[in-house]
Amino acid sequence: MAHFSARQLKNFMQFWPPLLGAGVKIKEFTDDGTRVVVTHKPNMLTKNAMGVAFGGTMSAMTDPFFMLASMHRLGKDYKIWDTAGEIQFVKPGRGTLTADMRIPDETYELIKEKTANGDKYLHWFDVDIVDEEGDAVAHVRRQVYYRRNQKK
Repeated sequence: MAHFSARQLKNFMQFWPPLLGAGVKIKEFTDDGTRVVVTHKPNMLTKNAMGVAFGGTMSAMTDPFFMLASMHRLGKDYKIWDTAGEIQFVKPGRGTLTADMRIPDETYELIKEKTANGDKYLHWFDVDIVDEEGDAVAHVRRQVYYRRNQKK
């Protein structure tokens, strides 16, 4: 993947068909790859049979972002893949929903340490999707694969 600025990634992802169609909006993508904030307001096309946020849309809110932030931060020296995802629905998603995904500097240091000798490293990230009152509507876990490219 070519190296893009955080602003370019944010602008591109705003129009990426799976997120655009799901009504997921990127509010923030930091230059240092430590934070991505996305929102979603359920509408006629994105509500489930019960009239609340569709679970697939809530999953899509977090799907590519830990991987993309990591790719932005670590650059082309790493292979980075989403490998697993889990979601637990806590309460119906109504109103504007927000996922505030963070990868602290300490996590990037851990990733570098675990992959320094060429080994793969699988890291789990946790994030809550919250409603307008700040209550969790879903607990999401995403696993990302990291491996430092071998120098030739």
